Amino acid sequence: MTGEGMRRRPNHPSAPDDAPPLLDGSPAMRAIRSVVESVADTDVTILLRGESGVGKDLVARTIHAASGRRDRPFVKVNCAAIPSELLESELFGHEAGAFTGAHRRKPGRFEDAHGGTLYLDEIAELPPALQAKLLHVFQDFAFSRVGGHAVIEVEARVIAATNRDLEQAVAAGQFREDLYYRLNVVEIRIPPLRERKEEIPLLVARYLARFNTQYGRARQLSPETIARLVANPWMGNIRELENAIRRMVLLADAEETFEALVRRAGDSPT
Repeated sequence: MTGEGMRRRPNHPSAPDDAPPLLDGSPAMRAIRSVVESVADTDVTILLRGESGVGKDLVARTIHAASGRRDRPFVKVNCAAIPSELLESELFGHEAGAFTGAHRRKPGRFEDAHGGTLYLDEIAELPPALQAKLLHVFQDFAFSRVGGHAVIEVEARVIAATNRDLEQAVAAGQFREDLYYRLNVVEIRIPPLRERKEEIPLLVARYLARFNTQYGRARQLSPETIARLVANPWMGNIRELENAIRRMVLLADAEETFEALVRRAGDSPT
């Protein structure tokens, strides 16, 4: 990260040749791809927003692949999956003896991402004390490992993501307002799959091909099943759809079970 200016990095195309169908299958996602093409070759911080499972990881990886950093590390940190007492060490590393069990020096994820992209998923789950430290680090990308005094400088592009309402979290005092503005330089909102149903046949075809190859099957779906897949609301978004197709490839009765569930839901009173 070199500040919030739109500093361009030379010698790379504006978009990857193998961008996933996720960014091509609907007008909403093509609009997102246009934003990706505009900002990928800069160092600007990006905030990805959307429900769980909409494809924030894929957008983050597409941004990285479209940038001059593509040959450098893409480092993902799931801020919700790491206990809060360990998260500081995970991000910034620690020196030997910094705490019980710290037998040797360990570089953090910021150091791992040097020259590349640091993707902070579920950024709203950071504890308040770590939010404050992260804000200071973002100012000049210099920090010390836990238990250390030496100043370490890194250069990395930051992409953050959340499925929470950050404005509400700021109003409730759960997320620092100054960190919110530091992260939210360019915001990309990814709509839920139920608002981009035209993508579903493309995604189904992709997952069928992948899982048939992975599991040595030759599963095909009936037009009726595909129509029901398109009509389903998919509250779990792309992740839920992917799991449904995996089950249909693996289990002989999964297609019939899905159709029965859809029919039963359709018969339920509203």
